[in-house]
Formats: sequence, C-alpha cells, structure tokens
Amino acid sequence: MNFCSINDVDNPQGWVDEALALKKEIETYGPKVYTGKSICLLFFNPSLRTRLSMQKASFNLGIQSFIFNLNQEGWQLEFEDGTVMNGYTSEHIKEAAGVLSSYFDAIGVRSFASLSNKEEDYTEKVFNQFVKHCSIPVINMESATLHPLQSLADMITIKEFAQVKKPKVVLSWAPHPKALPQAVANSFLQWAGQMDYDFVVTHPEGYELAPEFMQGARLEYDQKKAFEGADFIYAKNWSSYEEYGQILSQDKKWMIDKVKMNLTNNAKFMHCLPVRRNVIVTDEVIDSENSIVMQQAAHRVTSANLVLRKLIG
Repeated sequence: MNFCSINDVDNPQGWVDEALALKKEIETYGPKVYTGKSICLLFFNPSLRTRLSMQKASFNLGIQSFIFNLNQEGWQLEFEDGTVMNGYTSEHIKEAAGVLSSYFDAIGVRSFASLSNKEEDYTEKVFNQFVKHCSIPVINMESATLHPLQSLADMITIKEFAQVKKPKVVLSWAPHPKALPQAVANSFLQWAGQMDYDFVVTHPEGYELAPEFMQGARLEYDQKKAFEGADFIYAKNWSSYEEYGQILSQDKKWMIDKVKMNLTNNAKFMHCLPVRRNVIVTDEVIDSENSIVMQQAAHRVTSANLVLRKLIG
C-alpha cells in the first residue's frame, strides 16, 4: 500500500475520524515504544511542517525516522531508462530505490513541480519512479501536482471546527510574488470533493485548475460573492495551469482582508503555511481569533500519525 493521493484512501471521511481518534489515543497513552521499524524521509525541496510533522508522527508510533536531503547530500539521480549515463547523473533510480527498500520499511518523497514542463510535472516523473521501483510503501510528502498529507490535515481541521453539518468551504486564490505549483490546491479539491461541503473555488480568470480536479466544486470568479455566508476561507496561491507556471496577476484586491471576512458567516481562516503576510492575507485576519492556521499546522502531525500507522503499523 502507498499513500500517493486520495485514490489510495478507501474512505476519506472515515480516515478523518480515525485520525482524530488516533490523536486522542496518543494524547492519552503517550508515544509507542520503539517497534524496530524505520522510514526514510527523502527531500528534494525545503520543508518545515512536512519534515517535522513526519518525524514527530514517527516518534509517536515508535518508528525511527531518517532524513536525507538528496539535492545537497546525495548523488544526482537518473530517471530515464536506457540512458547512457556519461553526463552529470551518477546513480540510477533503480539502484537508489532498491537500496532504500532494503534499508527501510517505508519511504516519504518530497519533489516539487519544475513549473517549466507541464507534461513531466503532471505525469509525476520523479515521484512515480520511486513508486515504480521501491518495494516498500511510498508516501507523498508533496509531489509536483499533489499534497495529500496537507489535505488530510485540512479535512481534519474543518471537521474539528465545523459548527454546521454541511459547512460552506471556500478555496480562494490570493496573490504571491513567486510562481507556485498547483499541488496544494489540486489536492484540496480532491479531498473536499469527497466531503459533505458546500464547496466553492474562487480565482481570477486565467487561474483555472486542471478540470479533473474540479469535480464537486463550484467556480465563482467574484471573490466577494464566493465569500458570502462561508464557514471556512482557505487562502492559497497557485500559478496558471493553462499558461503553465506563469504569474498572470498580482492583483492586491484578491488579498484576504477583514472587509471580505465580514461577508462570511464568521468564517475560520485557513492557510497551509508558510504565508506571505499582507500579500496573501492581512495581519488583522491571520492574527484574529478566527484564524486557525496554527491548529491546521498541528494537524499535520495528526494526518501523518494515521498514514504511518496505515502503511507500516
């Protein structure tokens, strides 16, 4: 069993409930004693929450975690079959994955989008080679197009704070000075589409996400209209999918501020972090009592606890 996307989850709503139950169990009885199992957390890109939440969850379950920053500490990997390796790559993914599989009980892989080649990113060229060649469970710690650990944590957070049976959840694009991948937004769409939400996505024209991720969501180009009556506002930037990786707008009018939050049903504010203050969201909103970004970040451990227990016990 792998954890690559929501497609590896038999019952997304059930996983949310299980994760909260496991969190309570760990808080009640404390971490497990060492089980003799281990996981390698392999990073091609920077991380704070993902790295530390996976390490903390490993500790909670009595699993030894090993961190490896491949771009700084490892050999350059070759991912193509049949390549004459007389260039800059030193080790083929086949051997690397085989070695990792012999050392550990699972592996987590974090590999961002290049934002230069849509086909390579959306076929998950790097991540899927680990899935193909590893003989142990592989966990997606954010790939080119998806971030399921974050999305599971998001669903857990909404479950914890929802005051109505069917909350209105709004995913809102917000400006950012750098081009960012669609991974968090794509994954949030997948998971939210499986929940009992009134689910709305709002963004400027030109920032439409890949159509396969929009099932279960309503698109509203008018941000203020989308915010009306909302119970949760999730802010996130992403670059263009059609004009791949491009920044089409940095319109400050899309920043989340108090005036827009006043249109909601006293909505909770969410963001996956790190966040650009007074670009994505004003200080007044993110520092308010309705901001649950810290609780959301804490649930990264909650989601990782469950995934690790599901995959390696």
